[in-house]
Amino acid sequence: MKVEVVPYTPAYRKAFKSLNEWWVEKYFRMEAMDHYYLDHPQENIIDPGGYIAIALLNGEPAGACALVKMKSGPYDYELAKMGVSPQAHGKGVGFLLGQHIIAKAKELGATTIFLESNTILEPAIRLYRKLGFQEIEAIETPYDRCNIQMLLPLDC
Repeated sequence: MKVEVVPYTPAYRKAFKSLNEWWVEKYFRMEAMDHYYLDHPQENIIDPGGYIAIALLNGEPAGACALVKMKSGPYDYELAKMGVSPQAHGKGVGFLLGQHIIAKAKELGATTIFLESNTILEPAIRLYRKLGFQEIEAIETPYDRCNIQMLLPLDC
């Protein structure tokens, strides 16, 4: 088993979308912000100063994660749209993606990374805590499904 994390290219557009759609639709429903980011990742994530990483398991897309540049507010970037295929669960793909995204945020000069999730996604919450994220008091969110927000201060 070989896992490699690579930067997004348009060749991974379909994989980025499908890796996220499956878990959103399994537990919740697609919302306006999901479509905004997943339908136009180049225009809505990368062009405004963000980044997307794709995890390849034996050469095939098995995970994805975005670093979205925050337009306003107290945080620099949001860790968003992290999805790992069911076939790759338990293989460390999410942890590698998270580490990669944190390193990229530091490289971009970020001092904080923010994320939103839902506590029903217990493995994801455990992963975020393992990466160093801590729960914070909620701020306004565009997602109906969000019931937890977390922050990772970075020592750049």
